[in-house]
Amino acid sequence: MGRMREGQYFCFCLEHVREYNSSYNYFNGMTDSDVAKYQKDASIGHRPTWTMGVKRGRAGFREDGVDPTIDPLGLFRARAGGRAPERKRTSFGVAAVKALTTLGLEDGASPEAIRARYKELVKRLHPDANGGDRSREDKLREIIQAYKYLRSAKLA
Repeated sequence: MGRMREGQYFCFCLEHVREYNSSYNYFNGMTDSDVAKYQKDASIGHRPTWTMGVKRGRAGFREDGVDPTIDPLGLFRARAGGRAPERKRTSFGVAAVKALTTLGLEDGASPEAIRARYKELVKRLHPDANGGDRSREDKLREIIQAYKYLRSAKLA
């Protein structure tokens, strides 16, 4: 039956359904601001949302780069003039190291080096570059798979 009467239905024949639908306006009687609000809410499925970083101003909320869940007592904040110590870059996971080894690269290779090495190996091992010789096809598959993993892990 329409807005404010959801779940209630008219019993029309097909001809009258078409006539009713052609003249029906769900937003009839709503102001422009109400229509705009409805459209905005429709973009998120009419579900409630919260802004990111609510209560960012409260004390201890990742201030000075220190995560309160890691340093709840603020012990590391005392160093270096109130700032947290620099975190060392974490090393790659086991799968990433294996993928880099497959490409013949060291741990910590730059994305540019990974891409360049991948291109070089594909050109060298591709059957078209070897006169149709398919003996290195398995190695080529390993290299492609390793590169795909590094790309999915945003390392290349």
